[in-house]
Amino acid sequence: MNMEKKLIIVDGNSIANRAFYALPLLNNDKGMYTNAVFGFTNILLKILEEEKPTHLLVAFDAGKITFRHTEYKEYKGKRQKTPSELSEQFPLMRKLLDAFSVKHYELSGYEADDIIGTITKEADQAGWKTKVYTGDKDMLQLVSEHIHVALTRKGISEVEYYDLAKLEEVYQLKPEQITDLKGLMGDSSDNIPGVPGVGEKTALKLLHQFQTVENIYEHLNEVSGKKLLENLTENKEKAFMSKELATILREAPLEIKLDDAVYEGYHSEQVIPFFQELEFKSLIERVGGSVEDSKVEAEDVEFKLIDEEKSALWEEALVSPSALHLEVLQENYHRAPILGISLRNENGLYYIPTQVALASASFKAWLESSEQKKWLYDSKRAEVALMWQGIALEGIEADLFLASYLLNPSESSYEIDTLAKAHAGKSIPSDEQIYGKGAKQKVPDSLDELAQHIARKADFVFKLKEKIDQQLEELKLTSLFFDLELPLARVLVDMEVEGIKVDRSKLVEMGEALQGRLDELTKEIYELAGTEFNINSPKQLGEVLFDKLGLPVIKKTKTGYSTSAEVLEQLEPQHEVVAKILLYRQLGKLQSTYIEGLLKVISDDTDKIHTTFQQTIAATGRLSSTDPNLQNIPIRLEEGRKIREAFIPSEKNRVIMAADYSQIELRILAHISQDQGLIEAFMQDKDIHTKTAMDVFHVPEEEVTSLMRRHAKAVNFGIVYGISDYGLSQNLHITRKEAKEFIDRYFESFPGVKRFMEEIVQQAKADGYVTTLLQRRRYLPEINSRNFNLRSFAERTAMNTPIQGSAADIIKKAMIEMNHCLKEEGLQSKLLLQVHDELIFDVPENEIEKMMKLVPDVMEKSIELNVPLKVDLNYGPTWYDAK
Repeated sequence: MNMEKKLIIVDGNSIANRAFYALPLLNNDKGMYTNAVFGFTNILLKILEEEKPTHLLVAFDAGKITFRHTEYKEYKGKRQKTPSELSEQFPLMRKLLDAFSVKHYELSGYEADDIIGTITKEADQAGWKTKVYTGDKDMLQLVSEHIHVALTRKGISEVEYYDLAKLEEVYQLKPEQITDLKGLMGDSSDNIPGVPGVGEKTALKLLHQFQTVENIYEHLNEVSGKKLLENLTENKEKAFMSKELATILREAPLEIKLDDAVYEGYHSEQVIPFFQELEFKSLIERVGGSVEDSKVEAEDVEFKLIDEEKSALWEEALVSPSALHLEVLQENYHRAPILGISLRNENGLYYIPTQVALASASFKAWLESSEQKKWLYDSKRAEVALMWQGIALEGIEADLFLASYLLNPSESSYEIDTLAKAHAGKSIPSDEQIYGKGAKQKVPDSLDELAQHIARKADFVFKLKEKIDQQLEELKLTSLFFDLELPLARVLVDMEVEGIKVDRSKLVEMGEALQGRLDELTKEIYELAGTEFNINSPKQLGEVLFDKLGLPVIKKTKTGYSTSAEVLEQLEPQHEVVAKILLYRQLGKLQSTYIEGLLKVISDDTDKIHTTFQQTIAATGRLSSTDPNLQNIPIRLEEGRKIREAFIPSEKNRVIMAADYSQIELRILAHISQDQGLIEAFMQDKDIHTKTAMDVFHVPEEEVTSLMRRHAKAVNFGIVYGISDYGLSQNLHITRKEAKEFIDRYFESFPGVKRFMEEIVQQAKADGYVTTLLQRRRYLPEINSRNFNLRSFAERTAMNTPIQGSAADIIKKAMIEMNHCLKEEGLQSKLLLQVHDELIFDVPENEIEKMMKLVPDVMEKSIELNVPLKVDLNYGPTWYDAK
C-alpha cells in the first residue's frame, strides 16, 4: 500500500522577511545577525513536527530582475532595498536547510511564487495533498481541493489556514478571483498600481457583483458611483496590467520534479553543530539533542594549587597586577559561601581553596592593600563576600562585568562565558553547565572540575582586561567607567552590607490588618456577586462577571474571558463589584509580595534587609534593587505607603532622612533642549505644571484649575517618555483628538522641546545610538527598521534615554560624592537606599542639622546644568514619616 503523498512548500523569501521584522536583531558571538534564521528555523520545526511531510521544498527568489520587470519596469520599484542585516542571513538559511536535508530551489528570472505555482500545479494534477507556507496573500490564488495555503500572522507566531471553504468564508471569492482582487486594489508592497481609489472593500463589492475584471469592464454602465466609474474608466489599462502582474506563473521552466522534493527526515548530529554555531541553545533539545549537547568542551587550564603544604607559592602568586576571582553563586550573595578563589598574573595561574585563603595572613594583607592592583570580573560581589568575612578588598582597578555593560547596555547577559566568546572568540562552560540551575543547582563532586572552572575565570579576566579597556577608550567611556560606575560599586557595597533595619512586629501587625480587610472585601464581593467563588481564579471570576452578572465582554483569551486589570478598569463604571475586586487584588498583592515577602528576607543576624543593587540591568543606567526589590513598594495606595512605617533607623536616637530630587527629568529636559520657556520657569522657581497649564490653555495663573494642572503634569512627564496621543488619551481618559491637540499646543508653547525631540531622533538614525550628559551610550539598532512598531519604540527610546539616563548618572554621582563627604567629615550618618530620584539615610539626631545643609548642597551641585537642581528633604522616625 502506497503511503499518501504530502507536499509542503515554503515561500522562503516571504517567511524570512516576516521573521526578520517580527524579531529583534539578534547576533551570535561572531557578530552574525541571526534573527531571521531563528524565526525561519522555528517555522521549519513547526512544519516538521505538525505536518510530517513526505515531500518538502523551500523556494527562494533568484534575484531582483524577473520577466515581470520587462512587462512593467516599475514592478516592486518602491520596495526598499533589503537591509544588509537580512540579506546576509540568506546564505545561513540555505546552510540551515542543508543541515536539515531539505531541498531548496531558485530559478534565474523567476520569483519564488512562480516556482511554487508551477510545482503546486503538478502536485494538484497528481492528487497530492499540498500546503504552501507564506506571508503573501497572493498565494491564495493557488488554493484548490488538494492545495491549502498557510498564511503567517502576528509576525510568524501564528498561522491561518486557507482551503476553499475558508476563502469563501473570508472573501466570498474563488481562488482564481484573487488576481482580479489584486488587479483592482493593487499591492503597494510589489508596486502593483491597481485602480486608484479602489481599496479591498470596494474591490470585493465589485467582484461579488461582476466576478472578474473583464466582466466589470463589459458592464461598466452598471457600476454605481460617479467617482468609482470615472476611476475605472480612466485606469482600464492599469487594472488589466495589475491583474496580469499579480497572476502567479504556473508554467515556469523548472529543472526539478516533484520527487526531487522527497523528505526522509534529518539527523540531529548534522543540525546540532549548526545550532551551536548560531547559538540557538533553546532549540537543541527540540531536535533530539540534550542540554549536554549545548555544553562547551573547553580545554583544561594548567594551574598551581596553593594548599597548606605549598605555602611557598604565596610569594610568587601575590603580585600586582593580578586577576582575582572569588566564586560566589547565589543571586543574593550576602553571607553566601565562597566556593573557591583563583589568581592569574605574569607568574602563572593559581587556585586556592577557600579555607586556605581565609586562613592566610599574607593573602589577607594582599587583598587589603590598595597598592596591589586587582582585576576582577564582578568586583561588588567579591567585595561583599569578603566584607562578611571581615576583609576589606582594596586596589580594584578593573571590573569586566561593569565595563561590558557600558560597552553594550542592552545585552541580556554579561556572564563570563558570554564575554569570553564575544571578546576572545573562546568558548568556556557557563555556570549553568557546571552547577545546573534552580532547585537542581549543586557544586560538582569533582574538586578538579570545580577548580578548573574557577581558575579558568581568572585566566580569562587577565586575558580580556586589556581588550576591554581599549574598547572603553575607543568609545570614550573610560571616564564614565572610572569616575562613576567603578566608584559607585564601592558605595553600593557599603549600602548592601549596612542594610536597613525592619520592625518585624510592625510588618506582622500590618499583615493581620490587611488580612482583616481582605476578609471584609471577600464578604462584600460575594454579596454583590450573589454567589461565593474563588476571587483569585480568572476562570471563576470571568464566569461571575460575564455569565452571571452579564457585564460586556471586553477581551477573550485562549482559555476564556480576560479579567486583566486593564479590562476590570474599563468595567468599573458598570458594576460596583468591579472596584471591590480591583482593591482586593491590590491588597492581596501587598499582603503576599510585600508583607509576607519582606518578612522572609529579614536577616536573623542583623534584623535588617540586605537588598542587592543591580548596576547592569537597566539600559538607561538606572539602578535597580533585587532580593527584595525595595524600589517597588507601591505608594499610590495608602496601605502600600504605610509599609514604609516598618523601615526604621538602626538604633535609638537616630532618624530616617529622605532627600528627593525635585522634577529632575524636566530640569534635564530644559537643559538639553535649551527651551527658553522651560528654563525661565525653573530659573524663577515657578511650579512647572502650573506654568505649562498657563501656556497650553492660554490662561493667567489664577485661572489654572486643578484639572488643568493635572493634565499639564501628565503631558510634562509624558513628553519625557515620548508619549503618543493614544497614550495620553488613555492616561487622561480623553479622546485621541483632544490628546493630539494638547500635545500640539504643548510643542507650540515649548518649541525648543519639539526641536530637541526631532533632532535627537535624526541623530540616533545617523549614529545608531544616543548618549547621556555623562556620555553613557544606548544603542538603538531598530531606529531605521521598516517595522513601524520597532521603529516607533526606538524613536521614543531615543527621546527618553538622554533624559532618564542623565538623571541616573546625576544621582549616581551624588551618591559617590555623598559617601565621600560622610567619611571625610567623620559623620556617623549612613546612606542606606537609592529609590529612583531619592536617597535614604540613617542619621543620628545630633547630625540632623549638619545633614540638612550637607545633603542638598552635595546633591544640587553634583552636576552643573543651566537650570538649578532642587532637593526636597524630610526626616522622621520611619521611612514613611520621612516623606
